[in-house]
Order: sequence, then C-alpha cells, then structure tokens
Amino acid sequence: MVANQIGGHAAIEILETYGVDTVFGIPGVHTLDLYRGIADRKMRHVGVRHEQGAGFMADGYARASGRPGVCCLITGPGLLNAATPIGQAYSDSVPMLVLCSVNASSDLGKGRGRLHEITDQRATVAPITAFARTIFQASELPDAVADAFAVFESARPRPVVLEMPLDMLASASNLGQPVRVRAAAMAPAKQDLDTARDLIDRARTPVVIAGGGTVDCAAALRAFVEKIGALCVTTTAGKGVFPDSHPASLRATLSLAATQEYVNRADLVIAIGTELAETDNWVDAYQFSGDLIRIDIDEHTLTRDYKPTVGILAEAASTLEALTEIVGAARAPDLTSVERIRAQNGNMLTPLEQKHVKVLDAMKAAVGQDGILATDMTQIAYTANFHFPCDRPRGYFHPCGFGTLGYALPAAIGAKVACPDRDVVALAGDAGFLFTLQELGTAVEEKLSLPIIVWNNDLLAQIHKDMVRLDIGEIGVKPRNPDYLALARSFGCNAVRPQSLDEITQAVKAAFKADGPTLIEIREHSEFLD
Repeated sequence: MVANQIGGHAAIEILETYGVDTVFGIPGVHTLDLYRGIADRKMRHVGVRHEQGAGFMADGYARASGRPGVCCLITGPGLLNAATPIGQAYSDSVPMLVLCSVNASSDLGKGRGRLHEITDQRATVAPITAFARTIFQASELPDAVADAFAVFESARPRPVVLEMPLDMLASASNLGQPVRVRAAAMAPAKQDLDTARDLIDRARTPVVIAGGGTVDCAAALRAFVEKIGALCVTTTAGKGVFPDSHPASLRATLSLAATQEYVNRADLVIAIGTELAETDNWVDAYQFSGDLIRIDIDEHTLTRDYKPTVGILAEAASTLEALTEIVGAARAPDLTSVERIRAQNGNMLTPLEQKHVKVLDAMKAAVGQDGILATDMTQIAYTANFHFPCDRPRGYFHPCGFGTLGYALPAAIGAKVACPDRDVVALAGDAGFLFTLQELGTAVEEKLSLPIIVWNNDLLAQIHKDMVRLDIGEIGVKPRNPDYLALARSFGCNAVRPQSLDEITQAVKAAFKADGPTLIEIREHSEFLD
C-alpha cells in the first residue's frame, strides 16, 4: 500500500487481499472516495438500478460462489434501501459485506439536517447483521475486515456492515502492506462425538436433516449418510447437498406430510446445520419420538426450540468426517420407505401444483446438471422447493426465512456474474417480479445470457387464497399488470410467451445462447397446462 492514500482507497485494497474482485452498487456523492479506490484498483463494478438490487445480487453471488458478496452503498437511503436484502442474507446465513458511507464524524448523532442523515445509522441495521461497525480511522480497517471474514469463514455466516464517515474516507492513510488473516474453524469435542456415536450405532431408523450449514461439505455428508444407513432429507437451503437422485434421498420435502410422519417416527434424527425452523417445515413443531442429535456452529441454534439428546457445537465438515470414522459397520437404508414416501408425496399434489410440475420439468429439461435456479416468493417456487430436482450444492436459491419479494431476478444476476459458465435461471411470479424488474437494465448492460421466467396469473394468488379461506373480502390482490413482453423489450431484453411445454424448454435453451437476458412469460391459465 502506498503511503498517504485516502481511507476509501485503503478499504478497497484491503478487500483485494481477501480475494474480493467484484462490487455491486451505485456511485453517489457520499461514496466517491470509495469509488476512487474501485476505479484505481480496476475492481469489477456491477452497476445496479436500486440498492435493493445490489443487496440481492451480492446474495446470489455469495450463494453461487461461496465467497462473500460485496455492496458499496451511500449514507442513509442507500443503506436503508438495501436493508431488505441484508435481512434476507441474515435470515438465510449468507455472507455479505456492505461498505457504506455515513456523515462526518463531527456530525454523528447531532441531527443537523445533513444530506442523507440518520442520527444513528448503524443502529438501523444492527439487528440484521452479524455486526455493524463505524470505522473512524483507516487504521481500524484491517481488524474490521478480518473480523468480518472470521464470521464468513468460521462462524455462522451473516452480513457485516462497515460504515465509514466522510472525513475518514477522504483522509490520508498509511497502513503498510495489507495482510490476509485466516480464522480457524470450530472442531467438535471428543465427548460429544462419542455420545453421538453410541446413539447412531444403536439406532434402527436414523434420519438425517441436512440444512444450509452443510452446503460446503456435500461429500462428507454423503459418506456419513451411506455409512450409517440413514435416509436423508434436506431443507430448502440445503437442496443439492445430498443428491435428490440418491436412492436414500427424501429430497427437500420437509413440508410434506409423508416425510414429516417418517421423521417424527424415526428413532434417531440427526439435524446438521439447520434451525429446524417454521420455513423449513410449515408446521408449528416437529413431534420427534426418538433421540435428536444436533450439529451446528451457532450455539444459540444448537439448543433452541428442540432440546437435543446431544448437541455438537462445531462446523459440519469436520464433525461428519469424525463421526464417519468412529461409527460402527454400515447398515442397509430403509429404501422401501423411500419409495412409499415419494409416492405418497406425489399423490398429494393439488391441481395447481400439477401445473407447476409440468413447467418445472420443462425448465429442468433445458438446464444442465450444474445449473442454478434462483426463485422468488411465489406459488410455483413453493412447489419447486420440494419438486425441482437438484443433485449438487449451490444450485437452488430461495428467500427462505425473511421471505422477501423481488429476490429472484437480482439474485440470478449475482449468481451469473459469479459463475458465468453455469446455466442460471430466474423464476418469479408476476407481482414479485415488479419489485426489482428495473434490474433488467443491469442484466442487459452486463450481457448476461439469463432466462427470466415470469409465472403470470394477474393475482397475488397465495394471499387471495388465504383471504378466501378466512372469509376476508378481497382487497389489493388483483393489481393491474403491465405488458411484460413489451416492458422487457423496452430494456433491450429478448421476450417470448411459450404456447407449449416443449416451447418452454426450447425458450430456456435459446436464452442460454443469447447475448443478453430473455424474459419468458408463462400464463397460469394457458390451455397447454391443463
């Protein structure tokens, strides 16, 4: 690092030391000194149309690549516009680093009416971050970035916000050569491993629930499941960590009755890297009848809601490897139950879900084994959560816990930026798509070969369904929609409306070869879906 560089330049150079090569954001008057660093270091900058898009793109980038997504945001409205994606990343344990400006140190907390002023900006995002910190001196940057990456790499990964006062960003700094600091992962305790081994060895019907915390140890998970002869079911966040095509897989079907019944009756449940939360199963609570082993890196999650017979506070990979080594001889999995459960779950599909399945299967026929599907909060995505096949980790993204609308398009953009050689698809409902449709401009600008599938029923269908069920008069569930094809074309996108399942497959295949994004509108009431 050259002596007497400004603080904003120093921040970008330190990030380079940690392997950061891409930043999502919009330049503003309060971030010019950060953008000086981005320009001078020739770091890739993906320009967005709204800060919410920057946050969701960083989320998709992180989920696809395994590296933290980085945003650069202005003071006040810029940060608050991104609060929704920051909250989504917090809920779903996604590593995200947000660099933002804040008013000058001498103005903080005084309410003087400065541009973009919030009297306590850091406090506005503190509840949805692993930590939020004000960097008053450039000399504080190395420790702050090291602490952020310690969260990303050795704790439960969640967003970190570093806010930098305007005077700090513009002041001279002389930090010397940046040094990369690496944090050690948490290893399991031997006593806990021995207790877990004894429970596993005497179990007759073990079931593994694999959550998002297993996303980087798919091989270790598979070896463990096969060694102990268990069945495996994943959460939505864990889709693909255990292949859906594996004979012992119950897939991501925790929300379906037949799977829930089997899990509740099992004499041992091993929950790995999962909160066992409402958005994993959509029931008030599991009714476990056997022993419960929980493995988690988050000490609060380890014993919350369901008290384990044994809780192992450690990261998943080393724990699974250690258990695989010490458990007894392999046993045969209960494959007869797998076939029965899959059949029962399939027989419970509603007529609408059967329509969804036709479209999802037509999409899957075009997507490679290493493809990525980013979904929104929409009914067809709720079906995709348990139906869309996934055999590899980091291939299916859904805004699970926070449940934000507008996720799919920008998350898919972030994923495609991170992994340009992988097939990436966005799947949104008509209402959710409108939340972030302006990011079509970013997709066109970046020349991304990205199919964007919009499921259009001219309705907030899930809310309409609930209003009818609860005998509530219809309010606000039938918004007027634009002409989506014309809207997409106005941004410079390709746009089609398939009239058959085969045309859906062909449209997705063509989109992967196009020199820009393609909007594919599918009408829910199309005759070919009946």
